[in-house]
Parts: sequence; C-alpha cells; structure tokens
Amino acid sequence: MSTPLSARRLVRPRKLSDALKLMAEEERVPLAGCTDVYVELHFGARNSPSYIDLSLLNELRGVRVRHGTLDIGATTTYTDLQYSRDVLQRLPILAAAAREIGGVQIQNRGTIGGNVANGSPAGDTLPVLAVADAVVVLRSARAERRVPFNDFYTGYRTSVRAPDELIVAFEVPPVEGKQWFRKVGTRAAQAISKIVAAGVRAEAARFALGSVAPTVLRLPRTEAALAGGFEQARAVLQEEINPIDDVRSTAAYRRTVAGNLLEQFWHDTD
Repeated sequence: MSTPLSARRLVRPRKLSDALKLMAEEERVPLAGCTDVYVELHFGARNSPSYIDLSLLNELRGVRVRHGTLDIGATTTYTDLQYSRDVLQRLPILAAAAREIGGVQIQNRGTIGGNVANGSPAGDTLPVLAVADAVVVLRSARAERRVPFNDFYTGYRTSVRAPDELIVAFEVPPVEGKQWFRKVGTRAAQAISKIVAAGVRAEAARFALGSVAPTVLRLPRTEAALAGGFEQARAVLQEEINPIDDVRSTAAYRRTVAGNLLEQFWHDTD
C-alpha cells in the first residue's frame, strides 16, 4: 500500500553540513531534480516516508577543474553539462549523453547525481562515467570517501552508498584518446534507452554498455579482445553481456545491437 502524501516528510537544508546531519538522524531519500522520484511516487513504487531536497545546496552544483581533474557537482543539471566549457573540452561524450536525456524540461531539472543514484542500467550518463574511469565522491557526517565508478553498483539499482551518505561529486581524470557515445531508443530523445554505449579509443580501448545487464557494464574482456581484431571481440562481447526481454526490447535485439555498436565504435574511432 502506498504511503499517503500527508504522511511524507520533506526537509530542505541550505547548507551541505546541515544536510549531512539530517541524513545521520534518519534514512531519507535525496531529491534534486525529482525527475525519477516523482515518477515512482506517482505510480506508488516508492513508499519512503522521509525525503531531503538537495536543490538549494549550491555547494553541490557546478563544474570545475582541480589539479587536472574534472570535478562535477552531484546536482549539476544535464543542461549545465551540455554548456560547460570544461566538459566540452575534456569529456564531450558526457555532454552528448546529456543532450539525449528527455526533453528540455528534464534536462533543466535532472541531475547527474540523480541519474547515478537512481541506478537504472539504462541511465545515459552511466556508460560515459564507466569508460572515463570516474570516481564517485560520497560524504556523510562521519567522513568522506571516494569509490571508483566501476565499483559503485552492487546489483540492480543497488550500490555501496550507505544510508547516511550523499553523492556530492564526480571526479574524472584526464581522458586520452578518441571518445564515442551512442544511444539507441524509440526516438532520438525523450525515450528510455533500449541500449546505450560509450567508448574511448586509445592504446587500450575502453567500452561500456547500458541496458544489457542489471547494472551498467564496463567490458574488460571485450576491451582486451579488441587487440586481436574486431570479430574476436564481438564474440567475446556476447559472452560478457546478459540482456533480458522487457517492454522496451528483446534480449535478442539487444545482443545484435550491442555487437553492431561495438563495430560502429571501432570504425568511427579508427
């Protein structure tokens, strides 16, 4: 049974330190753009009684470069990412992913931290962060810690984030090589991905896929196989992914498209 709206509690701190204290008091669902949580509330898929709005925390928003590392605040919106000079220069595939998430309204409200926290394997920014070797910065009233993005998820929509922690930022080291991003959906935008991919072509290739397993997948065996030729890598790819049939597509379709995307990545970045 869904929790009545009148029984839900919302707090709206204006400082990060206050937000972390509130998170330590009881388990609260973080909100920012609300583009995911509102949908879950509407369909009765989320019954949590307590919520915390992070949208007033200017400390968590913005993009900057610190000591050569791209630092992206968790409440940075998709629109912010598209127009950030630092993102366009250092990680243009993240701007490309942001352009294909929903429509203008979603891009103005939705945040990169929300996309990662939601944990959907169809999240469009997730393969980008995977191939960029990003680091998730988590903070609580107790401490701050950094988790490699590729170690962040433990299963379908589950992660290593503790109940009293907030995602506060993402750190991306310099990315060498040619970057590549592709989303396959019913439409070019305003559609959830049937499959989404990102890659980096350098001395050692990096490739990641979304919507082919319970979590976004970085594909180390496929990456290693690319050194021996594309056809060999395509066969290895089929062993590394585990797509399912769902309302958006079939497992067979996703397997075929995954192989096609790997081929496209390899040819486009040659």
